[in-house]
Amino acid sequence: MSSTVEYAAGYSEGSEQPRVIGVPLSHVSIEVGHLRMADLDNGDDWIREQFRKVVPLVTWFTDAAKAEFGPQARVSTCLLVDDYFRADTDPGEVLGRLLGCAEDKGLTIDYLGREAGCAVVPGTGQAPGIELAQAVRARIVAAPARGATGRRPPTDQSGWLCNGTRASDEPVQAMHNDPYRPPEEFGSPAHSIFLDVELWRAEPRKQHGSNESPITWSLPFLTSIWQLLRLGLLRFHGRPVIEPQLWDRRQPWPAGWSELPAVLKLNPRATSCAIAYW
Repeated sequence: MSSTVEYAAGYSEGSEQPRVIGVPLSHVSIEVGHLRMADLDNGDDWIREQFRKVVPLVTWFTDAAKAEFGPQARVSTCLLVDDYFRADTDPGEVLGRLLGCAEDKGLTIDYLGREAGCAVVPGTGQAPGIELAQAVRARIVAAPARGATGRRPPTDQSGWLCNGTRASDEPVQAMHNDPYRPPEEFGSPAHSIFLDVELWRAEPRKQHGSNESPITWSLPFLTSIWQLLRLGLLRFHGRPVIEPQLWDRRQPWPAGWSELPAVLKLNPRATSCAIAYW
């Protein structure tokens, strides 16, 4: 069966350097799970049950895509594994269990993403690795609250991203009758949702006479980068930062997670894991 591949639309000037390259897109990309290493402690029956619940959803979205875009609609599935906080685990044991449980329930996983690959994209051949989380961090523009005095450090220093003004604290003096002010989202929408999210944590330490700040990226931040990748929005010098690598399931898994591509293509017939419309 042959199918066409749609690429992200774009434009460029003749003198533009570097040129932004489009990425292949699917009509629907279905994330069938985001599993932490701790989830494996629940046992294979628990994993199978999670996949059993997903199968009818995959069927429904696939049928809906075909009804909307025709029988050749491009639909793919993907699974994200959190190997960032537990890089000491065995990829062969973990992926063997996950993919085996998926096959037991009739679920085809086309792409497998590694959360650590959302932090640093491994180099391939002559191409160097990409500090992807750092690159996304550099593009965050934090909006200061109205009347801000600069007491709160900006996001690129604190690692905390806030989308509004928090509620007023209790008054310093117990007898002060200052009115309570609820939190308010920037932009003054009709209904506010206040969030204050830690994106990363850096703990300065001295080593060999210099200050180093090792960074631990938060799970929500790495997950948001994964979604940006699925939307086909990230580039490095105009090229996609990650191109899924076809993985032969017949070959043995490596001993360490860092030896795997950031995104593995497990199904050679799969369409793209990036989303076009939905």
